[in-house]
Amino acid sequence: MIDFTLTSLTFVVSFLLVLGLVVTIHELGHFLAAKSFGVAIDRFSIGFGKALAVWKDRSGVEWRVGWIPLGGYVRFSGDENAASLPDHESLESLRQEVERREGPGAIDRYFHFKPLWQRAIVVAAGPFANFFLAIVLFAGLLMAYGAEVLPAKVAFVQPDSPAARAGLLPGDLVVAAAGTPIKTFDQLATMIQVRANVLTPLVVNRGGRELTLNATPEWQIRKDPISGERRVGVLGFAPPQKPSDFIRVRYTPLQALGGGVERTWSTLGTTVYYLGRMVTGQVSADQLSGPLGIARISGKVAQAGAEGASSPGEMLLGSAVNLLQLAAFVSVSIGFMNLLPVPVLDGGHLLFYAYEAVARRPVAANVQAAGYRVGLALLLGLMLFATWNDLQQLRVFKILGGVFS
Repeated sequence: MIDFTLTSLTFVVSFLLVLGLVVTIHELGHFLAAKSFGVAIDRFSIGFGKALAVWKDRSGVEWRVGWIPLGGYVRFSGDENAASLPDHESLESLRQEVERREGPGAIDRYFHFKPLWQRAIVVAAGPFANFFLAIVLFAGLLMAYGAEVLPAKVAFVQPDSPAARAGLLPGDLVVAAAGTPIKTFDQLATMIQVRANVLTPLVVNRGGRELTLNATPEWQIRKDPISGERRVGVLGFAPPQKPSDFIRVRYTPLQALGGGVERTWSTLGTTVYYLGRMVTGQVSADQLSGPLGIARISGKVAQAGAEGASSPGEMLLGSAVNLLQLAAFVSVSIGFMNLLPVPVLDGGHLLFYAYEAVARRPVAANVQAAGYRVGLALLLGLMLFATWNDLQQLRVFKILGGVFS
């Protein structure tokens, strides 16, 4: 019972730390951009629902922490709701009320009366703050710890595998895949995992000569100690894994920054590519994870970081390093998801602003309201679907079936 309680506590705390960091930076992006343009702000909230903590700063902004830790928002003065959906029918009355209460020049401090380009920057600042966070975390970890890399060299080829059928041989060094330069085995494995049933040209160095081989990864169920069972693309070859085969790489601050940008861009590219295949029906959506999946992975990552530590301090440090790396990956995903053109998300607002820039007038209030409702329904449906996947992954229904049978 004690072990179960400690494990559950580890999962919950890890999840809150990862998601809390990512959401806070996202909302700070909106907040700081708005502040730089002189926008009046009423509230900064991390989490939704009833407030667990509330305080006000000197400028009058209310800061709060809600009990539902699945997001956050910045509420600008004059907002109808936390999603910053403008009610155009009442904008004129809002203008009159503000001018009557605060004077003619006060209207310039209200978000919905700011120039279009400023509003667009404020909205885009959230997702781009997530990308910035990922770059900083990746770069910081590379500078502090360096990286232990394994070249994408072939040591063993499984018979009758995609690698064997493509003509890969032990000793080959993969230097490019699908037109992308390959530096490490992990980079190649990440690419192959999302390219099942897709012809993938491989450029290999064989005895000093470069050859191009065409391989088509195939689906395979792999059990991962962190993410559990996953259906991924594989080629069917293994790299050499003796301690002498690993290369320790150290980074200067400038090199670490470049590495952070590269890893963030690579993670974004993989995310976009996989979601594109999912939307077009090329791959199943059963790998999509929601809050429960993130919580489970957060706990597993924290536990993996603490393994082998000889003191509580080393355990905490190992867990923190792993969680920061996970936060970087989650931050990229949340940044990208928020740029999707769904009305309730930042990308939906940018879509409305693009229309306003072309048509020289805002989208009609009823269209925005309808889009908001549809977007919210889509978002809730996606979250429910992802939660169903998480429950399947956790085998909750199998356990319940066993209990009731």
